[in-house]
Amino acid sequence: MSRNHIRAGLAGLALLATATMVVAHGDVAPQPVNTDALPEIGEEWLTENPYREAKVGHDVWLKAVEIGASGFNQNCARCHGLGAVSGGLAPDLRFLEAEEYGDEWFIERFRHGYTQDGTTKMPAFGDILGQKAAWAIRTYIETRPADGALDAHADRLHEMRNELASTKVADPKALKSELEKIAAEVETASGAPVADSVAYEAARILGETPESWKKASEILTVGLSATE
Repeated sequence: MSRNHIRAGLAGLALLATATMVVAHGDVAPQPVNTDALPEIGEEWLTENPYREAKVGHDVWLKAVEIGASGFNQNCARCHGLGAVSGGLAPDLRFLEAEEYGDEWFIERFRHGYTQDGTTKMPAFGDILGQKAAWAIRTYIETRPADGALDAHADRLHEMRNELASTKVADPKALKSELEKIAAEVETASGAPVADSVAYEAARILGETPESWKKASEILTVGLSATE
């Protein structure tokens, strides 16, 4: 999808939001986001995400995704949907390209909010949550899988979930390897190279212990139910 198509879609969603969305944040105080585990990025606001894996490495990127997920769920999901899947009243942020032009749109709205005819449609989060929180949330959003990204693997993932839940896993290494292969095939809506899908999360947590099997099973249970 081209940059112009994405922008046009977001603009259309924004117009829809301004016409129909109530002020969802009016009685909700922004929740602080603990970003101590992320590297400092300076005081001046950036125009490109500094926490992408190619820039900071896997561990920092993964921490940004984790912190961003928490920050998004506390401050953004009310309007933009759980898992960043919009119900249509606010822009679906998953479709913002994982490039500087997508970053610019995101950070402008995050910093300054959006007001129309004197009515706040989105509050300004910049001074309240800060730049590190902004880019962590952005990192989480751009890793969200595209719609239907797991459909081709749903049956097999259910089978794997059941095997893990039974705590009778014959070959956890083979199961982990298969989950990693599935995760590598899941596409993001933003064009980011790695999708933070349930297959990815389950593979990451899966180890040699029954406790890790249970946790991986729970991740798959929750994630698969959300796609049904």
